[in-house]
Amino acid sequence: MKAAANGLAIEVKNLTKFFDNHPALDGIDLTVEPGKTLAIFGPNGAGKTTLIKILASIMKPSAGEVFINGFDIKHNAEDVRSQIGVVSHQTFLYSNLTAYENLLFYSRMYDVADFKQRIYQVVSMVGMQLRMHDRISTLSRGMQQRLSIARCLIHKPSIILLDEPETGLDQQAISMLWGALKEDGVKKRTIVFTSHSLERGLNACDKLIILNKGKIAHLQPSKGLDLAGLEKAYGICTGAGNENAE
Repeated sequence: MKAAANGLAIEVKNLTKFFDNHPALDGIDLTVEPGKTLAIFGPNGAGKTTLIKILASIMKPSAGEVFINGFDIKHNAEDVRSQIGVVSHQTFLYSNLTAYENLLFYSRMYDVADFKQRIYQVVSMVGMQLRMHDRISTLSRGMQQRLSIARCLIHKPSIILLDEPETGLDQQAISMLWGALKEDGVKKRTIVFTSHSLERGLNACDKLIILNKGKIAHLQPSKGLDLAGLEKAYGICTGAGNENAE
């Protein structure tokens, strides 16, 4: 069953998630418009990864509602997964297969048209042309992360969810990551990402939230906000003083 069309890429209503009676998320309300980029900041344990996993339909909420492009994640998980690409600490790659074989598997799973051409396209985006026939088990963590980015893009999803995507990547790979996300020929691509880097996050987003103890402690557009202002807001919201979250 599809939700009423409201033009939102992501809509979250009173989202709650408990682990052993502890609220990892506590009544989250959030909307993201198509084509916008949302950055999620917060200290360890704030609920950032939990929120990404629920948006990705990897984890079920304890209460509340989540809609992805109008699809209710509780009842339309398969439709939701066709709309999104995910990059997280877990690569979702098969270590006994080559890079090419992994991308071939996912392109068939998503019924990608002209899959051979698309595989070479995403491999080129992340600079892995020379390693595409190597087994995943032989690749470094950084190379595996590059390939997970290619995997998440293979079906041209309109929404990308990233949980600290820069972990394990060098500066060149980080530039490739954001270039691939922004220049993949997909109009109005929506991006939601978590980050410990206030500076890089601020530069990449249209809107930001600061999570603390499972609640949204701060939400505002990034326009007109500088790094000093964000560091101050982060310190006030998390009790971290005026520290950067690195």
